[in-house]
Amino acid sequence: MIDAFWRSFMKRNPIPCRMLIAAGLLVIPHICVMAQDEAPPNIVVLLADDLGYGDLGAYGQKKIKTPHLDRMASDGVRFKSFYAGHTVCAPSRVALLTGTDMAHSHTRSNRGPGLREEDVTIAEVLKDAGYATGVFGKWGFGSPERGAPDRQGFDEFFGYLGHVHAHSHYTDHLFAIEEGRTVRVEIDTTAYTHDLFMDRALNFIDRHQNEPFFLYLPFALVHAELLVPEDSMEPYQDSTGRSILMPETPFPCCGVIGTYRGQSQPHAAFAGMVGRLDRDVGRIMDQLTALELDRNTIVLFTSDNGPHVEGGADPGFFESNGPLRGLKRDLYEGGIRVPMIAWGPGLLPGGRVSDHPWGSWDLLATVGELSGVEVPVTNGLSMAGLLTGNGPAPLHRYFYWEFDNTWGQHYVQAIRSGDWKLLRFTEPDLSWDELYNLEDDIGEYNDLSAHYPAVVDRLTRLIAEVRTEP
Repeated sequence: MIDAFWRSFMKRNPIPCRMLIAAGLLVIPHICVMAQDEAPPNIVVLLADDLGYGDLGAYGQKKIKTPHLDRMASDGVRFKSFYAGHTVCAPSRVALLTGTDMAHSHTRSNRGPGLREEDVTIAEVLKDAGYATGVFGKWGFGSPERGAPDRQGFDEFFGYLGHVHAHSHYTDHLFAIEEGRTVRVEIDTTAYTHDLFMDRALNFIDRHQNEPFFLYLPFALVHAELLVPEDSMEPYQDSTGRSILMPETPFPCCGVIGTYRGQSQPHAAFAGMVGRLDRDVGRIMDQLTALELDRNTIVLFTSDNGPHVEGGADPGFFESNGPLRGLKRDLYEGGIRVPMIAWGPGLLPGGRVSDHPWGSWDLLATVGELSGVEVPVTNGLSMAGLLTGNGPAPLHRYFYWEFDNTWGQHYVQAIRSGDWKLLRFTEPDLSWDELYNLEDDIGEYNDLSAHYPAVVDRLTRLIAEVRTEP
């Protein structure tokens, strides 16, 4: 009799079951599957480039205004212990797309192979389930012949293939999928590429509003070079065009990399880039709302690693790593712990803050469960219950990273288990361990390795157990 009532109710009231369960109003969740024909949710993944843990107002930023992302956080779920797959670009993106952590990935630096033909991505499993798939922005690895978006499950692509090309926010060419193949396309050299990606993304949402879609937006912001159109710099300049974020130290062209253009006001430019990113996240949420897609869409916003120092960037001035130690290319928390905001008014109860630790390699399993799509077994865990608030979230036994930093001439491994985190440093003539308790010391300033040798030994043995050769 109760089942019959709920079947009848759900047919007459097309309220998403996830909302009823989260509110405690539906205590027989299997009725959802039996009684309604809900479309699978649209999935939107927004990936900032080199955005630090403390670069958003919702995470403590004071100098840069980010009203749209702050609204996304207040209306959604803000995660305080979310990890990037790596501390640099390519391996981090491989982890996100394939669900493979750094203990098992074949790409553990920017010199790695990137995506291989045999790798299965989020886009591939969703495309097989009937989703339209699009990626616009910085792909970050591959060539038209290997690892390109058309070979990894995407129907549509417009952007940079390689990460070095993405150092230039103005360019004469990008790449696109045309007739099923990734090809080079010429573009207007006066066009800010981020704006081109946004135009494509908004158009993609509009064209696919009547079918399930997966939109992946790997922004090139806020990676150097520090260039942004004047309208985004103006909020950080006075009436004479002088930066209000003083002192400014001009960055001359072209720096160590040899590709970044000069910037006379790097503080104002960086703030403007964060502001433009924030504005456009707001445009995406507004379009989803206007098309009434927000009721069945989940938007996930995060970053590929911690804040950078290239091109005149000054993370110390902005406190871009918040309370954390370390930056991009570090395996301290500041290099790998990043913002994560989940938003979906029709599917995810908002107004929540979570300290549950998880990582970008969990997205494949999570999206699979949310979409009802079978995905390959990987190192990632489904955090669907964490997002929806419907059930217990699984705990990782460990989190592992490694980085062979040839610039710094050292190799670093890091492993977290529970609240303990061990870092192992190896240099040509020296090696040492550092141990931190993240519950008591999120800034990793109190090395406890000499006080807890048994913990160091346990975590050292755990590295040897879980790590595979790439």
